[in-house]
Amino acid sequence: MQQNQEHTNTSASRRFCIAPMLDWTDRFYRRFARELSQHTWLYTEMVNTGAIIHGDPMRHLRFDPSENPIALQLGGSNAADLAHCAKVAEQWGYNEVNLNVGCPSERVQSGSFGACLMLEPDLVSDAVKAMRDACSIDVTVKHRIGIDQIEDYSFVRDFVGHVADAGCSTFIVHARNAILKGLSPKENRDIPPLKYAYAYQLKQDFPALEIIINGGITTIADSQMHLQHVDGVMLGREAYHNPWILSEVDAAIYGAPHIETTRRAVMEDLRGFVEAELAAGTPLRYVARHILGLYQGRPGARHWRRMLSDAALLKNADWRLIEEALNIVESRQD
Repeated sequence: MQQNQEHTNTSASRRFCIAPMLDWTDRFYRRFARELSQHTWLYTEMVNTGAIIHGDPMRHLRFDPSENPIALQLGGSNAADLAHCAKVAEQWGYNEVNLNVGCPSERVQSGSFGACLMLEPDLVSDAVKAMRDACSIDVTVKHRIGIDQIEDYSFVRDFVGHVADAGCSTFIVHARNAILKGLSPKENRDIPPLKYAYAYQLKQDFPALEIIINGGITTIADSQMHLQHVDGVMLGREAYHNPWILSEVDAAIYGAPHIETTRRAVMEDLRGFVEAELAAGTPLRYVARHILGLYQGRPGARHWRRMLSDAALLKNADWRLIEEALNIVESRQD
């Protein structure tokens, strides 16, 4: 257990975050992302409280110390279970524990958590209070702006106000409605219209709260524009499919000195981590699948993706496969 681990980033803030994404933001992706940005706030995949209480904590909670600042996102609705998991998150060294009140999948709904909890603000408030009583790290909530046909701003305003009364001071606002029936989780990320003005209005109505905006943000310029209205931005799929965007974050968003680097240099910096994982028995594919977008939009990108997603090449492969892919793609750069 990484209990009471010292956090490495004492000036951390949630001005720029990577969204929790199931099957994507595992510890291998997060470790790679940290090589590109030292300040970006990272989130785990959503972890069901039952998986922590009854499953394998090492599998679900393990992270590399360099990943700080990092938040554990929980899925659940039982206040006692959430409080227990919040305490565990603190013991493992997480900077934040986040409650998912935004996932629209039917599997999540069947467990009575995710976006459907927006219809039960009392339950969410009770859960937040229990979590805050159980730990001293930040307890935050990620939610949508409405459910199904409930589109009036007053709905999300009242939800945020109610949960804030329980002590939550940070809200991550996915600025779309969640359609609980008829749309898949993927469609729920694209089809409901974005209403950024709702997130902006929340910040105006609750100036003391930290409001972070999420949904459809794809560029640093977009992020800077939103930051004129809210406290933070959260990117999802763009940060995964085009990870090089993260190399701009520290200077453009946090005002850190700009450090020139290259994609090869990033991979060389990651090499120690990769080789340690390989030595521990981790297959290379666990890392390789998360770096496929590194050369997105660059000459040789297709070859890079092909080599590092080829099951035959990946079988029993080690760092030399990445080195070979780097040599080939770098030979095609201007």
